[in-house]
Amino acid sequence: MFKKIVIALLVVSMLVVFGACGKTETPTVTPPAEPDSSNQGEEPTEEGKIGEIKKAGKLVLGTAADYPPYEFHKIINGKDEIVGFDIEIAKLIAADLGVELEIVDMKFEGLLPALVTDDIDIIVAGMVADAERAKTVDFSIPYYEANQRMIVREEDKDVYKGPEDLVGKPVGAQKSTIQEQIALDKYSQSEYVGLSKITDLVLELQNKKIDAVLLAEPVAKAYVKQNPNLYLADINLGKEDGVCAAIKKGNPDFLQAIDALMERIVHDGTVDKLINDATILAEEE
Repeated sequence: MFKKIVIALLVVSMLVVFGACGKTETPTVTPPAEPDSSNQGEEPTEEGKIGEIKKAGKLVLGTAADYPPYEFHKIINGKDEIVGFDIEIAKLIAADLGVELEIVDMKFEGLLPALVTDDIDIIVAGMVADAERAKTVDFSIPYYEANQRMIVREEDKDVYKGPEDLVGKPVGAQKSTIQEQIALDKYSQSEYVGLSKITDLVLELQNKKIDAVLLAEPVAKAYVKQNPNLYLADINLGKEDGVCAAIKKGNPDFLQAIDALMERIVHDGTVDKLINDATILAEEE
């Protein structure tokens, strides 16, 4: 009997030992290795506005193409094209980014809202940087400065020579421009007429609906050249602070890239050549 009990205990002990050896434990889960951040063999993806533009493959330019020689419509080889030295500068910016240029022609006063809402990427449109505009957009360094002038009808060239001659008379300028501010400041006793398009202002001048139009000097000269019944008054209204490109705020890398190009083309004479070529083109019949 004693032997049976001992044998039984031995059997139980062996079962316990083998049972313990056969127990399954929960495996330890090792997290996957972090991906290799070196991305060897791959081009790094640019972020920000420049990356967005490159991904789209195009730079969308906003401009108001009634402002020769800055930007204007011209029939070339039977096709209506938007040309001018601002357009050529925008092409250089697009080329630096390695993308195509898409041009959106709109009213001048619509440019800033379109930029803020991302309908366009950049404004190059003879726009002067001022404190009010700088509240909503960032400006590049200036690339051109122009004197401000006045055009009148040829028949009135000896009549309108200063603000005192235009008291109570209608004086026109393009809306939302530096010329509009000059008209309001220096011709405060005149009747201000603001229109969206310079072509409409010139037509109103020719039709004797207004008596003078304020324009940047290159633009004034271009319209006088095209219209012999107009005259560039011998009045210098001062020099603008300088025209700049504008982009939406919060894109420092994009602004830095534009500034680098502007500095280069101003100092190497490219801008002067583009202005000369655009002026000749604007004067061609």
